[in-house]
Amino acid sequence: MTYDAVHEPGTVRQLWQLLEPVHALVYFAPESYEEAGALGYPTDDRWPMYFAFRAAPLGPAEAGLVSALFYSFSPGMVRQYVDGSWRAAPPDRVLEARAAAADRALRAAFGERTVSPDLAEAAGLLRRAAEAAATAGRPLAAANAALPWPEAPHAVLWHAATILREHRGDGHLVALQAHHLDPAESLVLHAGAGAAPVEVFESRQWSADAWNSARGRLVARSLLAEDGTATDAGMALRTAVEKLTDELASAPWTALTREEAARLADLLLPPVLDIVATGLLPSQSTLGIGMKYDYSGPSLS
Repeated sequence: MTYDAVHEPGTVRQLWQLLEPVHALVYFAPESYEEAGALGYPTDDRWPMYFAFRAAPLGPAEAGLVSALFYSFSPGMVRQYVDGSWRAAPPDRVLEARAAAADRALRAAFGERTVSPDLAEAAGLLRRAAEAAATAGRPLAAANAALPWPEAPHAVLWHAATILREHRGDGHLVALQAHHLDPAESLVLHAGAGAAPVEVFESRQWSADAWNSARGRLVARSLLAEDGTATDAGMALRTAVEKLTDELASAPWTALTREEAARLADLLLPPVLDIVATGLLPSQSTLGIGMKYDYSGPSLS
């Protein structure tokens, strides 16, 4: 099956928007802080845990590799949290802690839904899509796909969501580079397009000089106005980046029919609302999930 024959871009994007909270919970849940703290990681903020948990599938990766794959984080920030990270605990122990954190956090969020037939059905559909994800040229997706599958449906759901999320993210970096946006420029333009206030993007810890330099380059390309807002050309470029990202993320979903994808979206909504109801996820992020693009086509609704 080809992409165009199965799912519209809006379907691919809607499924990502539903999966992102499932994956992201592990970086905010108190259970994650507990598991990371037990390994010896600082827990005064989430970044030591975030970098350890997300990079652990790569093995004892050095800061240069992690910076290349995490892209939008300033290299200095990556070095701060990755250098020496594996002295606190080796990656295999970090992966055990990550799995335990995801298990505990999702059980707490889902309650009785954890053992529901609907959750098991959603996990089964999502696993099919994740197992269909080709990982050539997708290092973070490949690293996660190489890990063993858990057995409990809620854990399967998280693992599948993580593979598909990283598969999409790897493709997003290709889309950014195809449109000649370096790491800092990608954030500055995203902020200028209205994905989130500039203050939200400060979490990536680019210096003021680096941020202003990137903004100057985008102004010179007529992608940003002098006040930092995206021009029509800038909005068109961001739309093109998101369109290519959705196209590159589409292949795994060909494992599901249109009807199965729609069923999966229906099944995912209640547990996703459970996660949102925990109040653990930030109300704004750098992902721009709420943004609308006119290329998207029909949704699942």
